[in-house]
Amino acid sequence: MKIALTNGIILDGTKEMKPIKNKIILIEDTIIKDIVDEDYDCSDYEVIDLFGRYIMPGLINMHVHIPGSGKPKKKQSDPAKLVDFLLSNPITTRIAYKLCANYAKTELLSGVTTIRSVGGIADFDTKLRDEIHDKKLLGPRIIASNQAITVPGGHMAGSVAAPLHNDEEVKEFMGKLIEQKPDLIKLMITGGVLDAKEKGTPGEMKMPVGMIKTACEEAHKNGYIVAAHVESSEGVKIALENGVDSIEHGAKIDNETIDLFKEKNAFLCTTLSPALPYALFDRSVSHASEVEQYNGEMVFNGIIDCSKKALKNDIPVALGNDVGCPYITHYDFWRELVYFTKYVGVSKKFALYTATLRNAELAGIGDITGSITPGKEADLIVTPGNPLEDLTVLRNVKMVIARGTIIKNPSVKRMPKCDQELDKFLS
Repeated sequence: MKIALTNGIILDGTKEMKPIKNKIILIEDTIIKDIVDEDYDCSDYEVIDLFGRYIMPGLINMHVHIPGSGKPKKKQSDPAKLVDFLLSNPITTRIAYKLCANYAKTELLSGVTTIRSVGGIADFDTKLRDEIHDKKLLGPRIIASNQAITVPGGHMAGSVAAPLHNDEEVKEFMGKLIEQKPDLIKLMITGGVLDAKEKGTPGEMKMPVGMIKTACEEAHKNGYIVAAHVESSEGVKIALENGVDSIEHGAKIDNETIDLFKEKNAFLCTTLSPALPYALFDRSVSHASEVEQYNGEMVFNGIIDCSKKALKNDIPVALGNDVGCPYITHYDFWRELVYFTKYVGVSKKFALYTATLRNAELAGIGDITGSITPGKEADLIVTPGNPLEDLTVLRNVKMVIARGTIIKNPSVKRMPKCDQELDKFLS
């Protein structure tokens, strides 16, 4: 395949990106071959006219739970019970896998060309990764974790995280997990908003220090990095002290923790989306209890504080939207960029850079994707307007190119209730 993308305005994904006009992007097979002047002879290429629209790297969502739909709920369900049922026989297992494949496809059709899964059902994540890579399924590149590690009664125990009791069980589980060839290991170190029973306890420590250390040592010994769900100041500090490589979500941090981030060469994955409905929605809409709303606001403010301090102190920050939480869908990662500018105070340019090249670098694939650079994969999206001026143009991308596969005018099935409520927080 040889494609020439003409008459587009390029945003290359770099930190100092600016609109580049009068250039042609040449793609051969799955690779960006070159970027040439507009008078280049394209007779050997299939020419696609972009009609003056903007073209940029595909978005990279660094915090996804593939099995989650994001559908709003009036009351909490039991995810562990549901997963047990889905895996109870081959028929329901196939149905569950197909649902996950469709969710992954939705990510791609929304303009997300790479996702980083951080807790899934059984070995679905790696299977999907491999089938998409082999072009058996249509979907984004997947950086896969498979099932995370938690403790009995811990965050997401029994659903997207395996409840383990001690160091020996961690070692045994890690051995089985490594056989599935994931790309990273995920720990659930603290609790979260939905499993906290009292005000002020959404990030209470759940996993013993010894288990954290054992999991990190086993992962590092086998060449894996470790991401950790953490929603308290104490949890962030303990996670970093014992070997975690990325803090997912975060909480208020002090100077000692800032120094730990730097000493450990760790990064923060900011996720503003999941706590927002609990913190800011009217309870008649969110159906949150008073305790859940209080804890949601506590976590939301903690993540904002952590993000601001990390950026101020040159700690790398990635973006993910924690797909699967209520109101957080597989087609709405673009909202996370809007929240990043609105609540953390970064520029639209920095939000775009973070969601493309910076995320790629922090995921370890910066040499493969994340910017419009010759030699990298052709992971690209076309937007109807300039996202440097208005990030909401990412809502309806006009074209997605994923490793050479071209999807024109992609569309996704939306949840009107989610759109209606979340749109209130765009400005």
